[in-house]
Amino acid sequence: MLPVKNGVGPSIVGLPKDEQSQWRTITDFLVDRFPAIPRATWLQRMADGDVQDEFSKPITPERPYQGHIRVYYYRDLEVEPRIPFDEVILHQDEHLIVVDKPHFLPVTPSGKYLQETVLVRLKRKLGLNDLVPIHRIDRDTAGLVLFSVQPATRDAYQALFRDRAVHKTYEAIAPWNPALSFPLTRESRIEEDTSEGRGFMTQCEVAGKPNTLTHIQVLEVKGNLAKYQLKPVTGKRHQLRVHMNALGIPIQGDGIYPVLTPEGQMDYDNPLQLLAKTIEWVDPITREVRRFESLRSLNLS
Repeated sequence: MLPVKNGVGPSIVGLPKDEQSQWRTITDFLVDRFPAIPRATWLQRMADGDVQDEFSKPITPERPYQGHIRVYYYRDLEVEPRIPFDEVILHQDEHLIVVDKPHFLPVTPSGKYLQETVLVRLKRKLGLNDLVPIHRIDRDTAGLVLFSVQPATRDAYQALFRDRAVHKTYEAIAPWNPALSFPLTRESRIEEDTSEGRGFMTQCEVAGKPNTLTHIQVLEVKGNLAKYQLKPVTGKRHQLRVHMNALGIPIQGDGIYPVLTPEGQMDYDNPLQLLAKTIEWVDPITREVRRFESLRSLNLS
């Protein structure tokens, strides 16, 4: 299998069974499967030895199609502007790295982000090819993210999140509504929003058995805005943003809720005012209570 290259591990695609295959070569399949990648790009990758099967055998341009195998290749982006904010390592040991992530920087590669992600930056900087995020926060959100250093202890830390044994506290800036009584608990069912005009993976509240729970209280009020403390019990995608919007107090700088901002209109001067502020758990290896706090802060203007 292909090794990590410049901080990026290989991507994988499975080839469907080959009964009456519509593809003459594996190259034909790749071009058909990934229409945004020109044939010339695949040919260059093959010439560089950057496309292999699961048995480490090179994929050549004329290699016949063969179903039920996996093909490994490196993703590459021709243009990827640098995100002008840096992650900060708060803690590093043989098992964990705790990172204080800035706004706008994704945790892992996806879409148009590859090198400009926390994971790839850390792999390049630290040379830790086995590094994996134990959990994730949105690209728009700043704050704490945990990374597993070694596979041997990874599941022990991932189990903490599966068992809801990690206590996370967020802070947010949003409108102040004196008609709401705090502290309050928001419990609702959140599902993908399939209505017309909404973006990929946008969420919304729907009728049905609740699958999300957030405790909310006010930390400070200044004019028409307030700083809120949010404690999610569950971890549904966009949960905090959806809950605050449903309460009529959408988080400042939110480009999705309530109004979806077109892709590509990133405003570095107006970040989402949501911060993963603290994280605490009983360590499964040392049995000690561990707590970390972000160095970043949100300020009421």
